[in-house]
Amino acid sequence: MTEETSSDRLKERIATELGRARARSNGLTVDALDTPGLQAQHSPLMSPLVWDLAHVGNYEEQWLVRAAAGQEALRPDIDRLYDAFENPRAARVQLPLLTPQEAVRYNADVRARVLDSLDRADLSRSAPLLADGFVYGMVIQHEHQHDETMLATHQLRTGDPVLAGLLTPGPAAAPLDPAEAWIEPGPFTMGTDDDPWCHDNERGAHTVDLPGYFIDTIPVRNADYLQFMADGGYDRQHWWSPVGWEWRTRSGKRAPAFWRQEAGEWTRRRFGLVEPVPPEEPVQHVSYHEADAYARWAGKRLPTEAEWEKAARHDPATGRSRRNPWGDLDAGPDHANLGQRLLRPAPAGSFAAGSSPHGVHQLIGDVWEWTSTPFQAYPRFRAFPYPEYSEVFFGGDYKVLRGGSWATHPSVARSTFRNWDHPIRRQIFAGLRCARDAE
Repeated sequence: MTEETSSDRLKERIATELGRARARSNGLTVDALDTPGLQAQHSPLMSPLVWDLAHVGNYEEQWLVRAAAGQEALRPDIDRLYDAFENPRAARVQLPLLTPQEAVRYNADVRARVLDSLDRADLSRSAPLLADGFVYGMVIQHEHQHDETMLATHQLRTGDPVLAGLLTPGPAAAPLDPAEAWIEPGPFTMGTDDDPWCHDNERGAHTVDLPGYFIDTIPVRNADYLQFMADGGYDRQHWWSPVGWEWRTRSGKRAPAFWRQEAGEWTRRRFGLVEPVPPEEPVQHVSYHEADAYARWAGKRLPTEAEWEKAARHDPATGRSRRNPWGDLDAGPDHANLGQRLLRPAPAGSFAAGSSPHGVHQLIGDVWEWTSTPFQAYPRFRAFPYPEYSEVFFGGDYKVLRGGSWATHPSVARSTFRNWDHPIRRQIFAGLRCARDAE
């Protein structure tokens, strides 16, 4: 394959993925709700959906029109409105935001300039921002990450269902493997230097030597979590860390978010639809504190970030770390539940083709999995292309989540991707998987 042909194919891929991301964003905003619904703040935890819609366009303008193409700004007057650091989510509804119609036109103008300049872009390795299309991949992933945030806003929104596929059944669960997988002691390669579209916090690759441990082969299911609740899990302080118990007593929580008990049966609200809690699905909408308490109740613990990644990537037959549990290929529909295809987690034990060499299932997709590790930099970390993506969050109270959820797009879902959030967060599509030390 010639260099020119390789570059042309990369540009075609970029244009296609940019289009898919925008179609998804529009589907969650202007194609789903009317103007009042888009401009309302449905929760102080989240932005008005119309803010997210214009924010992804403004981010694209700043990085693909100004930084990558070197062109003049289209709307420098709105940069401060859509600066996520300058405007807390709870305050964004008070800003003079673009209307939904203005946001759509602005985004279209930005995209036209991006596609025009993409034809002339040099995606060679000589310029780090453009090498292998890095900055385009960053923008594509950024938009999909906001799409997942928009889905969390939809989940918090009250009213009638507006999203398609609410009643789509998931795949049947496969026969379960043993409950735990043994991960042998020894070193493995954590992080990456090879993935051209990975983020700065995923770099650089480094060796981590771990003792042997056990990890659950499936995420914790709703049925498992109901047993924890029935056994007084929310009422027994000894299962909780001191800070976790303080959160539990102050918040008054007694179940995952969006659950309620009606006539002796537990139900959940999912995008406006009230339904019985499905016992075989991985539990979601639990905070780190709840996940940690459950693991203690089960006689186990949450895995460290390194333990999670070794279980997902390390191939004991070759000694190398794969890009994903099933190999180096991108996620396909047989590998994982991603990209809001089902609008719910699939039953535990699904997607056998996506299991790791150790026989661990559903490490990618379905639910983000809390780890016990604070969000910190890897050795040799270098902020690129801006410190606000990762560096400013190091050292806070954030805990690392791994694996992606059913709402995560395949462009983001990879075994090295690192998510992080405050331990109290429950609106995110997060669950857990347990680990334990070797006896």
